[in-house]
Parts: sequence; structure tokens; C-alpha cells
Amino acid sequence: MTEKEVFDKIANLLSERFDVEQSSITMDTDFQNDLQADSIDMVEFELELEDDFGEEMPDEEAAQIKTVGQAVKYITAHQQ
Repeated sequence: MTEKEVFDKIANLLSERFDVEQSSITMDTDFQNDLQADSIDMVEFELELEDDFGEEMPDEEAAQIKTVGQAVKYITAHQQ
């Protein structure tokens, strides 16, 4: 998948999960500051990403992902 395809898929997931307009999500969207995601939200979102992209994300690495752009770059770099 291209970075754009990964972004679109993540933006769609976030739009559904956090009830926000998909068009308002950018690469700079911060999960906690912009979407008010708490730690439970983040774990659930991480599991969703793993299911949707087929890539297991170590907890230490997932904890470092704070923005949509970081998630996109991580998934793009770790695609099989």
C-alpha cells in the first residue's frame, strides 16, 4: 500500500472510532490532543491497526506513536 492508501484507511478508522469528520484528520493530527484519545482508546486503536494491516506492533513502539503521520510512517515501513 502507498502512504496515501495507509493514511486514508487510518483516517477512516479514526473517523468512525472518534466520531470526527474524516476530512479534518491530517498527518499532524495528535491522538491525545486532537482526538482526546485515552490509553484504552489507543490500545483498542493499535489492535484495530494490527487487524487491518496484518502487522503486529510491539507495545514499546506503539507507545511512541503520537500522531497520524507517525502511524502512517510506521505501517508503511513495516509492510510485508
